[in-house]
Amino acid sequence: MRVLVADDEELLAETIAQGLRRRSMAVDVCFDGRSAIVHLSENEYDVAILDRDMPGATGDDVCRWLVEQGSATRVLVLTAATGVRDRVEGLALGADDYLGKPFAFAELTARVQALARRVTPRTKPVLECAGITVDHPRHQAFREGGLLDLTPKEFAVLDVLVRAGGEVVSAEELLEKAWDEHADPFTNTVRVAVMTLRRKLGDPPVLHTVLRAGYRLGE
Repeated sequence: MRVLVADDEELLAETIAQGLRRRSMAVDVCFDGRSAIVHLSENEYDVAILDRDMPGATGDDVCRWLVEQGSATRVLVLTAATGVRDRVEGLALGADDYLGKPFAFAELTARVQALARRVTPRTKPVLECAGITVDHPRHQAFREGGLLDLTPKEFAVLDVLVRAGGEVVSAEELLEKAWDEHADPFTNTVRVAVMTLRRKLGDPPVLHTVLRAGYRLGE
């Protein structure tokens, strides 16, 4: 899952990003509406968390832009303006959900995950492939019922592979979906993550390298 956080309260934006990364999400951060539009035009995001009152271009402006583009990105408006009229206006502009400040982080995470499922409606909260189970609500992964001890990044990589349902996933696609914009595409970041994940998945091998194509899960 890839998320954009746009809020001019820089400490809050970075805190949200850090918390979502611990839930194995790839998160980019910006602090004004114009930067948000640039990010959204250059990358594919499942969810954008937008502060409604940002300098330059507001969260409302970003919502309008997304609607005009026909974007599939889901929008969660995060704002101190929590009156009924404010919520109605925000949703009318194209936002998919609305959360007032202050907020409980657990609720924010649950709302982001729920919105992401709307991007791909067939995706279930618990996914299975080749004896591997990924449980998103509990943020846990299992092999044949045994709990896997994964880092957030390993969980994110496994999630992309499980979603592919045994189809080959390229290194470029893994980089796009499991890392943020600061990942260097010319490093061996993906290969190392796959190597450590393969070791933790154990025997018999279930994570395979497909020469010059990528990686897949299967017997």
